[in-house]
Amino acid sequence: MTDRGDLPPGYPKQWEADVVLTDGSVARVRPIVPEDTEGIHRFHAGQSQESIYLRFFAPIPRLSDRDVHRFTHVDYDARVALVVLVRDEIAGIGRYDRLDGDEASTAEVAFNVSDAHRGRGIGSVLLEHLADIGRERGVRRFVADVLPRNRRMIGVFRDAGYEVAHSFDDGVIVVSFDIEPTEASRVVRLAREHRTEAVSVRRVLTPSSVAVIGASRDDRSIGRALLQHVHEAGFTGPVYAVNPRAEQIDGHLVHARVSDIGAPVDLAVIAVPAATVPAVVRECAEAEVGAIIVVSAGFAEDGPEGQARQDELLRAARGAGMRVLGPNSFGLINTDPQHCLNASLSPRMPVAGALGLFAQSGALGIAILASAERRGLGISTFASAGNRVDISGNDLMQYWLDDDATGAVGLYLESMGNPRKFSRIARKLAARKPVIVVKSGIGAFGTPPGHRVRLTRQRPEAFAAMLRQAGVIRVENTHQLFDVAQLVVHQPLPAGPRVAVVTNSAALGALAADAAQSWDLHVGQEPSTVSALAGVEEFAGAVRDALADPAVDSVVASFIPPLSGCDSEVVEAVTRVAAEADKPCVATFLGMRGLTSGSRLPTYSMPEDAVRALAAATRYAEWVARPYGTRVRPEGINRRKAHHLVETYLSQHPEGGELDGDLTSTLLGAYGIQVWPAYPVHSAQEAAQVATRVGVPVVLKATSELVRHQAGHQWVHTRVHGARACAAAYTELAAALDELGLEGIVVQDHAPQGVAVEVTSAEDPLFGPVVGFGIAGLPSEMLGDVAHRFPPLTDLDITEMIASVRAAPLLDGWRGAMPVDHGALADLIARVAVLADELPEIAHLQLNPVQAHPDGVAVLGAQVRVAPEPGRTDTGRRALSD
Repeated sequence: MTDRGDLPPGYPKQWEADVVLTDGSVARVRPIVPEDTEGIHRFHAGQSQESIYLRFFAPIPRLSDRDVHRFTHVDYDARVALVVLVRDEIAGIGRYDRLDGDEASTAEVAFNVSDAHRGRGIGSVLLEHLADIGRERGVRRFVADVLPRNRRMIGVFRDAGYEVAHSFDDGVIVVSFDIEPTEASRVVRLAREHRTEAVSVRRVLTPSSVAVIGASRDDRSIGRALLQHVHEAGFTGPVYAVNPRAEQIDGHLVHARVSDIGAPVDLAVIAVPAATVPAVVRECAEAEVGAIIVVSAGFAEDGPEGQARQDELLRAARGAGMRVLGPNSFGLINTDPQHCLNASLSPRMPVAGALGLFAQSGALGIAILASAERRGLGISTFASAGNRVDISGNDLMQYWLDDDATGAVGLYLESMGNPRKFSRIARKLAARKPVIVVKSGIGAFGTPPGHRVRLTRQRPEAFAAMLRQAGVIRVENTHQLFDVAQLVVHQPLPAGPRVAVVTNSAALGALAADAAQSWDLHVGQEPSTVSALAGVEEFAGAVRDALADPAVDSVVASFIPPLSGCDSEVVEAVTRVAAEADKPCVATFLGMRGLTSGSRLPTYSMPEDAVRALAAATRYAEWVARPYGTRVRPEGINRRKAHHLVETYLSQHPEGGELDGDLTSTLLGAYGIQVWPAYPVHSAQEAAQVATRVGVPVVLKATSELVRHQAGHQWVHTRVHGARACAAAYTELAAALDELGLEGIVVQDHAPQGVAVEVTSAEDPLFGPVVGFGIAGLPSEMLGDVAHRFPPLTDLDITEMIASVRAAPLLDGWRGAMPVDHGALADLIARVAVLADELPEIAHLQLNPVQAHPDGVAVLGAQVRVAPEPGRTDTGRRALSD
């Protein structure tokens, strides 16, 4: 994030990005500028003769000034060049040059990676970014000349997932490939993103050495507390205290500066006044510290001055390749015995366990860890992001994907900076481990000060749909988070929704059974109620019988002791019986919550809590068991035509606007969506003539937005037969419009009888593309009966989307009607989803009405609004969010 002077004309700042390399460090990718001249000379001088020969096909000890001028002066269109900076020095250069003028769709690509930085994934990063930029600029194919012995470069092309062609010409291998993303290239990109980000977080969570900067002799200071917590937890590596005004703390040597330590520091925990944090971060950069946690407050949450400090902090850290947790962080914990790291404000090290936890604010960090301790829940790792300037919940999920010590994940999210990426990672993680999320709010309300977040235009229902699509278990508060966690961590998942209730209280049993039914669990029989005076073995035997019943998938055991207090013998007996079964068992014992000592039986103080947790686990188990589906890729799509149309329109209308009917039909047609033509008419005679030409029956309808969906007037005349009837219908409709001072009537061919539905997409500032589906008219407009999904979609996503609206029975033959063609409807939604995913300039798209009928779908109306590309947070090239 190096500051530079005046940027050259046309400099594309949006191409700048911070990326994580394979070793977990951070590098900067940006377009080349003329001021890089000296950096390129230093880069070239550091290369071996072999590397120079492989790049230039000749020994060139020093680049000429003419060559460097050509390299650094580009137009960012026909000639594009990027540099990768590691600690402000050029570590890699990549470029492409169009072969046949500005309009060429083929470009020659070349890379040069520093010998000192080979093996860190710089070449693949450059290829990925250049390919994405090339697609933006209309390039469709890359070619490169490579010497046969340059296996590394050939490997960069081969391993990227593109379909690479090779030919041999005059001693050189000519490599060529289309840069349109393939399923293989997408998988490669996401796999690389996962590996690098997981390694990056692992460096933070598993340091070999820790420095506490701001450690103090003052018992009341945060720095003193942090130093004590690291020592008392038994951290397995060296711990260094840093304070310029102290020589010893509790017998430990104190260093004035981190650079005075004289040994590698993997993690620095910073607890100094906010105003001095940027300078301390720069000192850490000079000392080549691996990563930092900033516990100090006083940053973006305190207003513009704090925001400026926060920006300075991030620039300094990213420029040095360091990841940052915080600022305003509660810290992190790793209970792994090989590390025993408590670099947090928690005075106690949690018990080791299988639950990974992430929270944002410090106050919630205290509450979450205290709640886990009260319940006897063990923690694998914990992190608090604070203002989330860098490391986020997305990063932690990347780490937990491969962490064998973590069996389930709990996230308390006060804000979300990149929901599109969150959904993608959470979906992958949830397929392996339960992901439980508390989200305090979405949009303008509930977002804490200091959190970088875009506002959304979507209703809260859309966010809930995103979590469901990703397989996430959403809960309302931390109380429910741990209710679910203690079940999914310590019990098998339910094989189905069939629940048995065993109790010694008829009232308690009825309460549990009613709760189960309210959560759509199936109670196949009356609760099994033993006598209130029944002994331990009788109650345990009833639980055992219920667990052994093949018609039961899970058991709720509720016991109230006949006298005050809880009979420990009953608790032990139920625990023993539950451990013998391969089905989940939850228990309600008076006054108990959490895990009984030394056992894996989750207990709850009330049966409603137990059943709610069981229902969440059941829904999650159903999601895991269902097929993932296949990512939709409809045939017959002309992406180039659609991109050209949008680019042309925006060049003529820089602010954007609504496409007219012809452009709308052309754009949608490029994605295989055929809009039925509608013919504007301005007189009864013209209406009759159009009806004769189109063929009866026809439809006449008003086009004004003020009346199109308004009840109380006949704004649509259907099944109009004959020219005379069409003229009469026009006269009637025109008169009604005239009374309101409105105009606009069209004639359209009559669609087959069916169900009118609506398909939409919207480009949201926070979520990116959001696709909607509903039954047109009152169900969607008044009742909000609309299903939302977030591209990219699978075929199963679309099937569930159609079935999830409450009015879905209308599509399946309601009251004797013929069922509609679900395949054609799903294909239409798939095409809209792909269009929305590939064209962020489509601000809003509405297909309404769409007549779904037994033989297909008829798109009778369409509106498309185009706007400048808003800048998605999750693009086609790897980048850390700013």
